[in-house]
Amino acid sequence: MSFGLTNAPAAFIDLMNRVFKPYVDMFIIVFIDDILVYSRNEEDHASHLRIVLQSLKDRDLYAKFSKCEFWLESVAFLGHIVFGEGIKVDTRKIEAVQNCPRPTSPTDIRSFLGLAGYYRRFVEGLSSISSPLTKLTQKTVKFQWSEACDKSF
Repeated sequence: MSFGLTNAPAAFIDLMNRVFKPYVDMFIIVFIDDILVYSRNEEDHASHLRIVLQSLKDRDLYAKFSKCEFWLESVAFLGHIVFGEGIKVDTRKIEAVQNCPRPTSPTDIRSFLGLAGYYRRFVEGLSSISSPLTKLTQKTVKFQWSEACDKSF
């Protein structure tokens, strides 16, 4: 990626989306400075990798081999672990939520709820669980931490 450019990540994503347009969301995801190639089986994966590498070569683009990882069973991506059976939360992110200091203001609560909300799909009934905290973010409610808030947090 060209450094020194104001919008280098956006330029890279735009270029990669144009290079891989026929394949994006079929077996390629481009995000910031990553190109993820995914497949249902090893045979398809070998074919997909050939397509990706040939597409780069055809346009005189190169991948730094030391930064490449091939044939992974799982990939950490945007706070999740993506693997053959599906998606799960990265355990390091769970620890970050668990070790988050107790909020002391409505702004802190909004930040925490935003962080927890990112994993909403993995926590059944998150909105019900977090309702005591959500109430404390309202302007008409005095900020007073309670046992219900503690349990919710």
